[in-house]
Amino acid sequence: MNALSNLLNLPGLRSAGQLKAMTGPLLIIMILGMMILPLPAFVLDLLFTFNIALAIMVLLVSMYTQKPLDFAAFPAVLLFTTLLRLSLNVASTRVVLLEGHTGPDAAGKVVEAFGHFLVGGNFAVGIVVFAILVVINFMVITKGAGRIAEVGARFMLDSMPGKQMSIDADLNAGLIDEAAAKKRRAEVAQESDFYGAMDGASKFVRGDAVAGLLIMFINVAAGMVVGMVQHDLDFGTAVHNYTLLTIGDGLVAQIPALVISTAAGVIVSRVSNEQDVGEQLTGQLFANPRVLYLTAGIIGLMGIIPGMPHFAFLLLAGALVWMGRYVARRAATQAQTKQREERTPAVAQESTEASWDDVTLVDPLGMEVGYRLITLVDRAQDGELLGRIKSIRKKVAQEIGFLVPVVHIRDNLELKPNAYRITLKGVEIGRGEAMPGQWMAINPGQVSGTLPGAATRDPAFGLPAVWIDAGIKEQAQAFGYTVVDASTVVATHLNHVIHMHAAELLGRQEVQALLDRIAKDSPKLTEDLVPKAISLTALQKILQNLLDEGVPIRDMRTILDVVAEHAPKISDPNELTAMVRVALGRAITQQLFPNNADLQVIGLDAGLERVLSQALTNGGGIEPGLADALLQQTQGAVTRQEQMGMDPVLLVPSQLRPLMARFLRRTMPQLRVLSHAEVPDNRNIRITAMIGA
Repeated sequence: MNALSNLLNLPGLRSAGQLKAMTGPLLIIMILGMMILPLPAFVLDLLFTFNIALAIMVLLVSMYTQKPLDFAAFPAVLLFTTLLRLSLNVASTRVVLLEGHTGPDAAGKVVEAFGHFLVGGNFAVGIVVFAILVVINFMVITKGAGRIAEVGARFMLDSMPGKQMSIDADLNAGLIDEAAAKKRRAEVAQESDFYGAMDGASKFVRGDAVAGLLIMFINVAAGMVVGMVQHDLDFGTAVHNYTLLTIGDGLVAQIPALVISTAAGVIVSRVSNEQDVGEQLTGQLFANPRVLYLTAGIIGLMGIIPGMPHFAFLLLAGALVWMGRYVARRAATQAQTKQREERTPAVAQESTEASWDDVTLVDPLGMEVGYRLITLVDRAQDGELLGRIKSIRKKVAQEIGFLVPVVHIRDNLELKPNAYRITLKGVEIGRGEAMPGQWMAINPGQVSGTLPGAATRDPAFGLPAVWIDAGIKEQAQAFGYTVVDASTVVATHLNHVIHMHAAELLGRQEVQALLDRIAKDSPKLTEDLVPKAISLTALQKILQNLLDEGVPIRDMRTILDVVAEHAPKISDPNELTAMVRVALGRAITQQLFPNNADLQVIGLDAGLERVLSQALTNGGGIEPGLADALLQQTQGAVTRQEQMGMDPVLLVPSQLRPLMARFLRRTMPQLRVLSHAEVPDNRNIRITAMIGA
């Protein structure tokens, strides 16, 4: 005992969690000790009592669990309790054979109570009771629970692939996140392990019942031999003493075994829902008053038959009638309460607790306007900006290939009266001012005169502009200005912002809507793609990469064909994006250089190409000095391209295109980077500027 106390007082085992970790080893040590060491009768009484209490606790826990996994440790508990009973049988057998000649109390008061008082001291009755308990446990409860566990394990294993596919489908559809998917996968695996363990653990109980029978016959036979040969007892005394002790020992072990077997049956036979077994029984067995009335009538008719016990039958029939009336009144009260709640509107009070209805989600795309711009967006005042925004969504859908979210418009008194701001997921991405009733004269770069008015800048492209009155509109057009009204200014700005942030507006829901749209016309194109070949998240990343670089995703057939071909071998979305760009090369080139015109592009010097290729191969990135020189020369080339009225396009080798696109996108968003592989063979290339020469 001192050694055990010292072990439990070690610094590493003082916390509650570490002491719990020692429970299993200590239980094994106790079981082995009972099998090897002789125990006094008092200790046997304590251990038999502990065994009974443990069996009752296991049964109650199994009754109050709402699903089998709430008691996932039950197979291990079943093993340990079986070993505990067998070790107690070994310990009690030792005491019975050594001290049985002294009388029926040789193995302790608990064994004596079960062997004497419960069966009236008659060993013949005790044998019958013991045999009946063994038959009930072995043939009925254990056999049924084992069969249910076996079928449950088989069905669980058969359903695992379907459950895994269901989890993957929910994850790809965006219904759950990765953490929830991981948790559900763990639950599926745990269910499989649980039912498999229960299938095997049920064999412990059956073996325990067989062992109980064998131990009883061995104890009776061995006890009679020991009593008559070693202690000179007569045959009658030996039979009386050792049989009663054996029957008491068997009963005190078989009753907890029966309780544990019942708990096993409860665990595997229940149907999982949010109720425990007691709630299921009372809620479903006694829920229908008509069933109670019919049962009461049948029992009452049986009670008035001559020769039947009238009092018992009629008393039970009356109790069932009372219970039926109680259930009917309760159901009527609940129905009236529900109708009253539906008719009575809920009155909001200041002390009402917060709920999920109070949570305001941010709009994917929004616009806030000052109070002077309300007329442009007020439907009652025929605000023309609303119609323009609807046209913008339709035009953007036709240009880039998906329908952007609805623009939610609201007023904001914190803004300047003529100001507005555009938000993406609650974050400002654009701001400007508009003057209702006036026109914006935008200077495209070649005008022949000046105009009176408030100087400003076009909010979409940053060009110099002037707010003018309607009276000098024609004069501004004659000078070469581009003249637009206030609603067109806001609509153009919104259109430009949507194009710039199209990748962020393309969410999982929009990608799924695209796939559903394509599946209507080409079901074979999508049925084997998501999620078998590629996940919805990876496909979304590929489409966002294209939109980031200004490539429309209208040609979804080509995109999905390329992804379906290469996704089984390549999982990196960036590599798949490069392959999709090559397949869309004709469309990309046509977008930048329409009418089959020559490709007037900026090129890279061969020496610079070698340096950048080497940096890409080594994985060290571009050196700071080279990066600054590259930015300066590229900016100069882009400026010259724009001055000549041409779109700035940089043509580079295929392996350098992703690197150059990412490097230059932040400082020069207007620059497009093409690879040689994306240019069709029938298009002519003309280098207008060379970087790194």
